[in-house]
Amino acid sequence: MSAIAEMPPKKFELLPKESGDGELLEVAMGPHHPSTHGVFRMDVALDGEHVVKLKPVFGYLHRNHEKIAEGTTYLSSMPYTDRLDYFCSLTNNWAYALAVEKLAGLQVPERAEFIRAVTAELTRLQNHACLIGFLTQDMGASGTPLMYAFREREKILDLFESLTGARMMCNYMRFGGCRCDLPDGWLAQAQKVVDETPKFIDEFERLLAENEILMARTQGVGKLSGELAINAGVTGPILRAAGVNYDLRKVDKYGIYERFEFKVPLGDHGDTYDRYMIRVLEMRESVKILQQALKSIPDGPIIDPKAKLRGFRPKVGEAYGRIEAPKGELGFYLISDGGPNPYRYRVRPPSFINLTVLEDMCVGQMIADVVIILGSVDIVLGEVDR
Repeated sequence: MSAIAEMPPKKFELLPKESGDGELLEVAMGPHHPSTHGVFRMDVALDGEHVVKLKPVFGYLHRNHEKIAEGTTYLSSMPYTDRLDYFCSLTNNWAYALAVEKLAGLQVPERAEFIRAVTAELTRLQNHACLIGFLTQDMGASGTPLMYAFREREKILDLFESLTGARMMCNYMRFGGCRCDLPDGWLAQAQKVVDETPKFIDEFERLLAENEILMARTQGVGKLSGELAINAGVTGPILRAAGVNYDLRKVDKYGIYERFEFKVPLGDHGDTYDRYMIRVLEMRESVKILQQALKSIPDGPIIDPKAKLRGFRPKVGEAYGRIEAPKGELGFYLISDGGPNPYRYRVRPPSFINLTVLEDMCVGQMIADVVIILGSVDIVLGEVDR
């Protein structure tokens, strides 16, 4: 029996107000079906239609990811990382590979670094496009923006399938490089998709950026200050929407990002509209990165010849590898005792960390705005619960 089936149904409760004037209504929103934002519940206390308290409740999708990784080989954990943010498996792969490479002292060939950057920015494009589609659907849109987003996502997933053999669970990165080289014609097809993307972004903006309903539902709603975002450890687009200039592609310059010219878009108000616009602007910057990478990708090997896939035993030590995943800082902390399995394996998931400020963004807002604010955070429960 699933954990959801075992939990008793949440009932409505009337709670005394702290001021002693009337009563608060406590409502359980969820748990929802995974086709929404995941199996997730919010316990909300309401004064009329205004949110007074909000408690995120998660754990329905817990799969013991970290303990499984400590009981299997380093390489065997790579496909498990696909299941964290299942929208962004290739960036999950990269963050984990980066941690193991630091632990084992492996060097990544230049061609493999370019391939990693290309697949990561394609991942960012499809993640942000779909997030905007889901956000507008949360507002009651008929589904047109989401269908536009999924139309573009299909083109990118076709590229992933031809490269890795899978559309979503790609299992493509390897310690010291990539599993296989680009197939014939892949670069030309990727270039075609990238060349067409600005037209799609323009279409998206004409449809949404000055849409009367979207502006009314998002501007001034769910504000998050830069100070609170920093103190809470929030990262990614939600942090930059609060005006904080922090992007690991610029800060750590991992991979070959220091070779590319791109800007880090920042918001002014930290509200839901800024979080929407940051995704649009980041998509445009991803296109710039992709144009530069696709034109300068070199020939050469795709994996460090010193990398061993069998009998892999990194030296005793610890390492933390992190990247700017589409949802924020995704990090893996590993401790090696010299054996074939990690002694300790720990994930730093952006979805989970960013979710901790949900109450701060929702208190004082209308109950109808709660789902929209949640949608603007961009979470995936596979990563929250692990």
